Amino acid sequence: MEIAYKEALKAEKCGEVPVGSLIVCKETKQIISKSYNQTEKLNDPTAHAEILAIRKACKKTNDWRLDSKFVIFTTLEPCKKCLEVIKDARIKEVFYGAKNLSTKKNIKIPRSKNLKIKKISDQLKSFFKKIR
Repeated sequence: MEIAYKEALKAEKCGEVPVGSLIVCKETKQIISKSYNQTEKLNDPTAHAEILAIRKACKKTNDWRLDSKFVIFTTLEPCKKCLEVIKDARIKEVFYGAKNLSTKKNIKIPRSKNLKIKKISDQLKSFFKKIR
């Protein structure tokens, strides 16, 4: 999750919502891809960290079906749009560092875990305090 946090810091430096994500192979424990929010930079409403990391992982594995071989770590609980893409990529496990308070009711993923990492919550609160 520390690497996802570092990705989130990149997003924050660019004025993006500070979210970072990475895809890890469960067998080898190697990071397959990582990314951060780039919605403003790319002028793309789908350029969320999770979606960009999934795109890179699919390209690297040459398969859009990531299945149960991979897990996603993301600093913020995925929004509904990202959860749909996670489901479409057939990823079965999601770990996130902070709860997404703007999402009322997310789509259920077979296994998800809120790791409740304080520095991630603090980073997000600080970011939104600055822009509001």
